[in-house]
Amino acid sequence: MSPDPFWPIDTTYFVKARQNLDWDWLAATLHHARLNELNEATGVPGLNRDKAYLQPILLPPLDEQRRIAEVLRSVDEAIAANETLLDGVRSVKQGTMEEVLSGGFTEVRLETLLAETRYPMRSGPFGSALLKSELHPEGVPFLGIDNVHVERFVPVYRRFVSEEKYRELSRYTVYPGDVMVTIMGTVGRCCVVPPNVGTAISSKHVWTLTIDQSRYSPAWLAWQINHSRPVLEQLRGSAQGGIMSAISSGTLRDLMVPLPSPTEVREIEDLLLSFNAQIAVLEAERDQANTLKAALMSDLLSGRVRVPA
Repeated sequence: MSPDPFWPIDTTYFVKARQNLDWDWLAATLHHARLNELNEATGVPGLNRDKAYLQPILLPPLDEQRRIAEVLRSVDEAIAANETLLDGVRSVKQGTMEEVLSGGFTEVRLETLLAETRYPMRSGPFGSALLKSELHPEGVPFLGIDNVHVERFVPVYRRFVSEEKYRELSRYTVYPGDVMVTIMGTVGRCCVVPPNVGTAISSKHVWTLTIDQSRYSPAWLAWQINHSRPVLEQLRGSAQGGIMSAISSGTLRDLMVPLPSPTEVREIEDLLLSFNAQIAVLEAERDQANTLKAALMSDLLSGRVRVPA
């Protein structure tokens, strides 16, 4: 260790105002100023202090600063309350589903729960079967990891194939109720394809499984792949170093999952979907509040809308 003194790299700027300001207003104003857009670093993002100093900001009277801060604070409090409710429902859901899993059910290989179709488990197309030049801005949606989130299918489509190409690749068709699992990027993310998906095909970046829904719940399977400790241990145990860098077809086929009776499957699915419905409502309210906050910040901090005394 060097005897000479040394100084840590400072990654924070401290702002000292020359006049009396409302600090909550100032924090919101600096956030709204988008200082991150001043980054010119080619490696680790950085903010040039001198350039930040030159950023112009509107300076309303102190009383109006306080009123603006109070409006934004009320929205922040609503967002925080929503997040508390969300965390509570998610926690109860997790605990309830883990308790359900401890019910001592017989375990079976996932392969035995696949539907009796020609291609109940698929990933692809690979290689020359689909070239980049064959992807178009419209047509039949080509689904990938950006559509598969944790227990949530995101219906935002950026890549498409022609109807003719779809007919060539129809074995990769995605159906309502299919379970999709990411095998690149964030590996192991899983969701159920919604009823209104329409005609679409999957990519080589996901596994798509068609489950025999008379015997098993796709929603419950997706929950287990995302959250169940025993299932996650199996997935990680099949990966070198315990880190999921990919999921093979054999790993999924051999996955051991609990098999309740058909009546219990329906009860578990109803319970799980009721939690999911509560979470979806709260997430929609959170998104609305965040949208409202962004609009308020744009209006109030730009001076387009004034907050009367």
